[in-house]
Amino acid sequence: MTLPSLACPIVLAPMAGGPNTPALAAAVANAGGIGSFGFAYQSPERIAEDLAAARRLTGGALNANFFVFRPVEAPAPDVAARALATVAALPGAADVTLAVPAPPYYPDLTAQLEPVWRLRPEVLTFHFGLPPSGVIARARALGISVGITATRASEARAIAAAGADFVVAQGREAGGHCGVFTAGDPGEWLPVRELVRAVRAVTDLPVVAAGGLMTGADIRAVLSAGAEAAQLGTAFLATTESGASAAHRRYLMTERARGTVLTRGFSGRYARGIRNAFTDRVAGADVLPFPLQNTLTAPLRRAAGARDDGEYQSLWAGERYALCRGGGARELVRELLAELDAA
Repeated sequence: MTLPSLACPIVLAPMAGGPNTPALAAAVANAGGIGSFGFAYQSPERIAEDLAAARRLTGGALNANFFVFRPVEAPAPDVAARALATVAALPGAADVTLAVPAPPYYPDLTAQLEPVWRLRPEVLTFHFGLPPSGVIARARALGISVGITATRASEARAIAAAGADFVVAQGREAGGHCGVFTAGDPGEWLPVRELVRAVRAVTDLPVVAAGGLMTGADIRAVLSAGAEAAQLGTAFLATTESGASAAHRRYLMTERARGTVLTRGFSGRYARGIRNAFTDRVAGADVLPFPLQNTLTAPLRRAAGARDDGEYQSLWAGERYALCRGGGARELVRELLAELDAA
């Protein structure tokens, strides 16, 4: 197995939380790339619905992506109390119910994968580490290519040794969660082109480059560095088919001077998003471990979305989100390919 044969070297980044809709995944697949879903927190029923809906819209390649959650212990009472107090003090928190989560803390990956085995998307990818034993072999037996995110060369070696088909090399410019295997500070996290070269030095597996890629020239740069394809997420967030919130779209297009920050405040793991009041107010505060912090802040984020308040939503975005464009996803792919040719 390897990467599916692609008419264009573009992979839609899996983006958990709503941006990946069946229409968006299908549009990229119909343009010759890979259309992705971020199924990190989704139920098996919702996973099956989204994959089936996308398949009705495209015969192209689809990717189902999952987080590899690690066992987590309940936080110490004093840490839990401080983390809860920080979120409870934020505007709008009085209108929602906040509580320290109780087990189970995250979805059952075995159950989440059942619709994948049944519906068989062309690609299966994982973030935050290697999947459980047997998953890669089962996928490959069904003709499904497997890719895993690496943020450094040592992770790429482990991915190759596990029998995966390709590596997603995620550079530090990337929006959303850093895919480092061990939770904590990302440490020596390389820019995407340097990371592609570092991964190519330790494995012959195909590489998909990810991290702040917004233009055809960016795609050309990572292909020249040794990647077989480029993964873009932020570039598609403001497209017509995206499921991003109204505030998220607005900040991408009109709040371009804010820049981005790496924060643990929303989920407990480092993730890059547009700087807002939430990221400023929780900077340096105690947070619950991942994904407990994500569960704790979810009611506040939902309420902010309902009132169209971008200051208290997780506005994930790569470093160069100021280059976002609107319009249709398929048209964006055409523009990117034209720029790639020109580059």
